Amino acid sequence: MIPLPTSSRSKPNLHFSPEETPSMSPSSSTDLENRDLRSPLIPPAKKSEPDEKQMLCIDDALQRYCGEFGSWQLKHFVLTSLAWALEAFHTMVMIFADRQPEWRCINDRCLAATAAASGGRSVCWLEPGSWEWIGGNGSSTVAEWGLVCDQKYKVGLVQSLFFGGCMIGAGIFGHLSDSVLGRKGSLTVVCILNAVFGCLTALAPDFWTYTLLRLLTGFSTGGVGLCAFVLATEPIGPSKRGFAGMSTFYFFSSGIAILSGVAYLFQSWRQLYIASSIPSILYLLLVIPFLSESPRWFLIRAKTNEALQIMRNIAETNGKNLPESVGIAVDEEANQNKNSAHNTHHKVAESGPEKEEEREAITGSLISVLRSPVTRIRLLLSVVINFLCSVVYYGLSLNVVNLQTNLYLNVFLNAVAELPAYLLTAILLDKFGRKPLAIGTMWFSGLFCIIGSLMGGFGIWKVVRMVCGILGIFGMAGTYNLLFIYTVELFPTVVRNAALGCATQAAQMGAILTPYVVVLGGGLPFAVFGICGLMGGLLAFFLPETLNRPLYDTMGGMEDAENAFIAA
Repeated sequence: MIPLPTSSRSKPNLHFSPEETPSMSPSSSTDLENRDLRSPLIPPAKKSEPDEKQMLCIDDALQRYCGEFGSWQLKHFVLTSLAWALEAFHTMVMIFADRQPEWRCINDRCLAATAAASGGRSVCWLEPGSWEWIGGNGSSTVAEWGLVCDQKYKVGLVQSLFFGGCMIGAGIFGHLSDSVLGRKGSLTVVCILNAVFGCLTALAPDFWTYTLLRLLTGFSTGGVGLCAFVLATEPIGPSKRGFAGMSTFYFFSSGIAILSGVAYLFQSWRQLYIASSIPSILYLLLVIPFLSESPRWFLIRAKTNEALQIMRNIAETNGKNLPESVGIAVDEEANQNKNSAHNTHHKVAESGPEKEEEREAITGSLISVLRSPVTRIRLLLSVVINFLCSVVYYGLSLNVVNLQTNLYLNVFLNAVAELPAYLLTAILLDKFGRKPLAIGTMWFSGLFCIIGSLMGGFGIWKVVRMVCGILGIFGMAGTYNLLFIYTVELFPTVVRNAALGCATQAAQMGAILTPYVVVLGGGLPFAVFGICGLMGGLLAFFLPETLNRPLYDTMGGMEDAENAFIAA
């Protein structure tokens, strides 16, 4: 707290009344008659106004004083984004746990029936007991519970329910992370639930218990990515946020690649679920304690001193200094302070630790988003675009599995193939902007999917279709990554996670429906994927560009800034 000036502690005014006037010479008396005896002999010093604070929004404070992407943000970003690998473990483990393993005949009757079958090798026409699973019944859920032939639909049911749980969890934890739990608190909760449900899944005694536990795992997994993404990117300055945000999917793809190696080591599906859940426990013990809550969340929850303390820590770690004369405010209040430099009644954070201005917490929900004409159209477009892109991304991923190659190697190469798309998109993001890049990548993917639908499924045309599928997933992987940072920048802090959760729910709905498109076979799935990609690019035309635009904190602040931008 800045000490008061010494003039405010001036001596009391001294004056004499006529009765109290001391004796003096006649000449002195005559002089005093011409003066106001009640006026002070020592004029008081003028009281100076206290220095006004320079109130900045968080983006301005990061750009001017704290640093946009220094060592503090780098450490925080890497540690937080490791949670994406956990999401990859819990999501993609189904590829290995629910696989149909190879089988072999154990008697002559089986060999004869297999040789006579014109429809290819299938256990559905074989006599029970004449064949066995390679690796034993414990190698996968399919082998243990006989999920083949007329029971094969149960495999798709488990996958759909998992993504259904993700859809529900994304909405619930999106709201909780914007409100009572915060970003870090929500991330902690979902990691705990993932570890518990993942380990319990390994103990499932029957298929329906297994299905329930996968549904619950999906519920918690749905909140991991969005909580980690927002927590990792909110403390980063606007000019660096795009590149950093695009880098989060490296952790997801790396997690898939690592999982393929873990699955190769643990051939039993029960052992695999435990092995894929242990990293969540390690993350809780070794990483979460070193993460900081988002200063933006503290600010909108009226915890301004906590927000300012984090900003000071960022500046100090980055080798910079946030002056004592600087305070932080939500963008709406900071703009009011700019327009009224002498207004002393703004509700902001003082830079001193002794005092925090009382201010009501700012809250918001999806109702707030739908009430505003600016955010309403953005939310509807984001939901539809995320749904369409999810159908293409997950659909093409499942089609790659149908290449009839080594499963572990195939999943590994599929994950590695996405990395160049993330790198290229991240490089071009700040050069061309979010909107043109979103349109371009979706149309790129859609075009090659359309070409793939026209190719035959035999000879050289089968190879061409495979190449079209790889190029299609290359383009859509970049789009899928881009949509996270784009969606974050389209909405203010007070409803950001709720809106991102809603968009994530739409993406999960696309993932739920994707298996039903893939089973159509032939070139029809490629046609569906192509149409979805082209439609997504067309809808992106109606979204605004967010390149180098600030992250707004409140609905009012965003609406005022957008109206001013349009008027200009």
